[in-house]
Amino acid sequence: MKKRYDIAIIGSGPAGLAAAINAKIRNKSIVIFGNKDLSNKLIKAPKVDNYLGLYNLKGAELKEYFQRHIDYMNIKINYEKVNTIYAMGEYFAIMVNEKNYEAKSIILATGMEYNKSIKGEEELLGKGVGYCATCDAPLYRDKIVTIIGYNKEAEEEANYVSELAKKLYYIPMYNEKYNLNLSIELLQDKPVEIQGENKVEKIILKNQEIATDGVFVLKDSVAPSQLIPGIEVENNHIKVNRNMETNLKGCFAAGDCTGKPYQYMKSVGEGQVAALSAVKYLDEIK
Repeated sequence: MKKRYDIAIIGSGPAGLAAAINAKIRNKSIVIFGNKDLSNKLIKAPKVDNYLGLYNLKGAELKEYFQRHIDYMNIKINYEKVNTIYAMGEYFAIMVNEKNYEAKSIILATGMEYNKSIKGEEELLGKGVGYCATCDAPLYRDKIVTIIGYNKEAEEEANYVSELAKKLYYIPMYNEKYNLNLSIELLQDKPVEIQGENKVEKIILKNQEIATDGVFVLKDSVAPSQLIPGIEVENNHIKVNRNMETNLKGCFAAGDCTGKPYQYMKSVGEGQVAALSAVKYLDEIK
């Protein structure tokens, strides 16, 4: 029988970690999805001066304090990427590559979606555009695939897909040394538009255009409306009330994804409120 967690937390930044700590203190079973650096935004911060009690720190130093706290609480982060979450009534189904998890409640702490959609991306989503290359790779066996990668993790997915595809183009949206299979063609160009009638047919770049059967856009996070269908969004942020409740019963949100100010202190507070609200919700549905 599949294990069903009390609370699934999506995101390992300040909001997600605060939610995890408070849920754990209240003896709820949790699963938290995030990354090894906890928060890319945090580790890149040159200086943090407004975090109460911890001041004049680099973001990477504050991250170490967070890491020690979750280690002390024996909170382990799941590094798998969440692709989609479905509200199933009494629980939420969390789709992670070929696997899925179940939770009675959800706390979204995904941060802010900084990467704007490419023209045609949303219109062709599910018609050749996807956000998980390893999930859909078998559909593109012996076909032409293009991967737009926003981080180093995208290279692993590209290498996997290249073993199935007839041709794979990789367009990096970052500047680093790339670890790609020799069969992959690296295109250091800017994607402008994804085109096609009822399915993806080509991608227009700033300096060229290429025919392709599929395009995978691999970002750090996807827009909330794409992550969890049916969630209410306002001004590109998840709409919540004072209890961090969304319009979906049992689904809460906290941190930058709920709106400004984009501050660590605010995110931590919202993460705590979201966890307390989730605990209250779980106690009520027993």
